[in-house]
This record gives sequence, structure tokens and C-alpha cells, in this order.
Amino acid sequence: QVHLAESGGDSVQSGGSLRLSCAVFGYTYSSYCMAWFRQLPGKERERVATIDSDGNIIYTEFAKGRFTISQDNAKRTVDLQMGSLQSEDTGMYYCAAEVSDTPIGPYYSPCEGFIYWGQGTQVTVSS
Repeated sequence: QVHLAESGGDSVQSGGSLRLSCAVFGYTYSSYCMAWFRQLPGKERERVATIDSDGNIIYTEFAKGRFTISQDNAKRTVDLQMGSLQSEDTGMYYCAAEVSDTPIGPYYSPCEGFIYWGQGTQVTVSS
């Protein structure tokens, strides 16, 4: 079992920055994919960025150049540094995890099925 707890959501002015953090609790798996998702008002949840246990990082197009995902294995946290925030970034941000005891490779393709989710943290950007 894995438990995720997000923090760092806040209200900021347009153009500002925020750093979200996701603390990971529970069993430590050898392979995983951690992700940040967001749900904007009236829209479906969308992926923001992912990072896996091999250190591979993928950003959704809107996040490239503005957001940075990182992990600290010692602290068991996954952070999302967000910059140049706009009102269109307002929404609930969620941390998600996919875990496996199989190494990433032919028998485990990461970032395809997130089963653990945090409660979310609210980001509000005002213009």
C-alpha cells in the first residue's frame, strides 16, 4: 500500500511561482512512476508530468518550459515547481503513483496505470 499527501497549493498572482510537494508513505517498490495531474474547473483530469524510477521525465506540452518535476528518494517526495503561472493554471493538483516489483523493461512499462492518488492541493492564480 502507498499513501500520498500533497502540499504547497496556494493563491498567487499571475506570473508567480509555486512549488508543490507530494510525500510518499508506505511500502517502497523497486520500480514506479510518479505523476502530477491537474483538474481545471469544468474539465477532466489531465496529466502534467511524470517521473519514473529510472529517472525518465515526461511533460505534457503545456508544462514544458514552465514546470519542473523532481524527486528526492531520501525524503520520499516528488515535487512540482511551477513558474509563469496564469489564471488558466487554476485548479486542483493531484499526485499519483504506479508501482511494481518488476524492473522497468519488457515486462513493465511505467506510467500507464496509476492506482494510488492523493487528495489534491488547490492552486489559484489570479490576474
